[in-house]
Amino acid sequence: MNLIYTLGTLSDAQQLYKLGLQSYGVFEKTLGDEWQTMKSNLQDLDALQELINKAQTFICKDGESIVGMIFLVPSGNPTNIYSADQCYIRKLGVHPEYIGKGIAYNLVDMCITAAKANGEQTIALHTSEFMDAARHIYENIGFSIEKEIPPIFGKRYWLYTLTL
Repeated sequence: MNLIYTLGTLSDAQQLYKLGLQSYGVFEKTLGDEWQTMKSNLQDLDALQELINKAQTFICKDGESIVGMIFLVPSGNPTNIYSADQCYIRKLGVHPEYIGKGIAYNLVDMCITAAKANGEQTIALHTSEFMDAARHIYENIGFSIEKEIPPIFGKRYWLYTLTL
């Protein structure tokens, strides 16, 4: 295994699409009927391409295969979860066969480094009660819960922030 961390581009969209389904597919049983909604969101290739165009895309490759991904959306892109003054992390995903190899941690660290270099003040993300491994990584890095947000997929979610 020779893991390489680099920037992703629009030309990686098909591999990122597949990785999204693979990495989030581990939650199918946990989500039950709500899995179809998450899966439908993950299958929106136009939304993925829009995210790639708007965000900095960081990937981890093993050979030619993308096995990890994360997106850093710059401040100035508010949503119903994030304020305009926050940059934020989206869609952290690691191929199930590569979980436990530090990929997620390294990708989050790349986002923090980039956010600082971009002059951002706060980096945010949202995560759920069923994403234990991700919450553990975020909390160990120094993110803290800012507030609970309305449920998504019938599960509890929180907004986490880190002051840079």
